[in-house]
Amino acid sequence: MHIPDGYLSPETCAVLAAGSAPALYVAVRRLRQESDGAILARLALASAFGFVVQMLNVPVPDGTSAHAVGAALAAILLGPWGAMLAMTVTLAIQALFFGDGGILALGANVFNLGILAPAVAYFVYQVVAGRSPSRTRLLMAAALAGYLSINAAALATAIELGLQPLLFRAPDGTPLYNPYPLNLAVPAMMFAHLVVAGPVEALVTGLIVGYVHRVQPDLLARPAEGKWAAGAWLPLVVVLGLLIVLTPLGLLAPGTAFGEWAPEELEGLIGYVPRGLAVLSGWWSGLLPDYAVPILEGVPGGEVIGYLLSALMGVLLAVLVWGILRWLLLRPRTRS
Repeated sequence: MHIPDGYLSPETCAVLAAGSAPALYVAVRRLRQESDGAILARLALASAFGFVVQMLNVPVPDGTSAHAVGAALAAILLGPWGAMLAMTVTLAIQALFFGDGGILALGANVFNLGILAPAVAYFVYQVVAGRSPSRTRLLMAAALAGYLSINAAALATAIELGLQPLLFRAPDGTPLYNPYPLNLAVPAMMFAHLVVAGPVEALVTGLIVGYVHRVQPDLLARPAEGKWAAGAWLPLVVVLGLLIVLTPLGLLAPGTAFGEWAPEELEGLIGYVPRGLAVLSGWWSGLLPDYAVPILEGVPGGEVIGYLLSALMGVLLAVLVWGILRWLLLRPRTRS
C-alpha cells in the first residue's frame, strides 16, 4: 500500500502532506505535554512492530501481494495521537533507508497509513468496545478496528491513484502518473485488503490486544496514561523477535502489490512508462533498497539474510529515533 514516487503527481502529494501536517502538529504538542520515558518506549515498540509486520507480505489470489500495517494496534495501545507519530516514524524509516514508499510521496503515505488508519482504528475501537469489561467484546472491537482501518487506508490510496489518469495527462492523452483509473484501481486495491490484508490485520490486532487485556487491562482503558508493568514488556518483545525471524516468509509472496511496480514492471503490463512517473521514480532507492543488502547478492541464502538484517536494522532505527526524541523531549528546559 506504500505509494512509490511517480505514481502520484507532485500536486497530489503536496495536498496530502498539507492534510497530514495539522494532525501531526497536534500529536507532537500532545506528546510534549504527556511525554515520559514509558510512553516514549511504547512509541518505539509500536514503530518497530509496524516496521516488521509490514515486511511480512502475503499472497493475494489475483497474483499481487499485500501486508498488514500495525496502525490499529498502535492506536489501541497508544491512543490516536501517539499512533500517528509511531506510524509516521515507521514510514519515514522505510522510505529513507529502504526505498519502501517514495520520498516525494511520503506525505501521501503518512496521510493514508499514519493519519487515516490510526484515526479510523481508534474511533471504531472506542465505539465498539465502549466501557464494556467483556473480553469478547474488546477482542471483537480490536479485530474490527484492524480490519476497517486498513481498508479505509486502502480505499483512500486507491482513490488517490485512480484519480491520476483523470486529472493529469500528457499532450498525447496518456496518463502522466498512475495509469489505472478508478474503475480498475479501487476494485484491485480493495480486493487485496478486504480478502487478505484485512483479515491478517484483524487477527494480529486481536491476538495482541487479547494478551494485553490478560496481563494489564488498564492500558486499554487509559492508553495515554497507563504504565507498563515490568512483566508486560518481555512477552511483547519476544513477539517482536519472533516476527523478525519470520520476516523472510514475506519473500515467498509472489507478485508486487498493486500500485508499487517498478517502471520496468509497469512497462511490461501496459506497454509504456508514463512520462511523469519516469521522471519522478527511482531518484532515491534507499540505502538498502527493497530490504536487500548489496554485498550479499549472489551469496547462497543472501536474500534471506539480507531481509533479516533489514528487519533488525529497521527495529534498531526505530529505537534510535525514539531514543533521540526521548532525550530532546525529556531533557531539562533552561530558562533564559
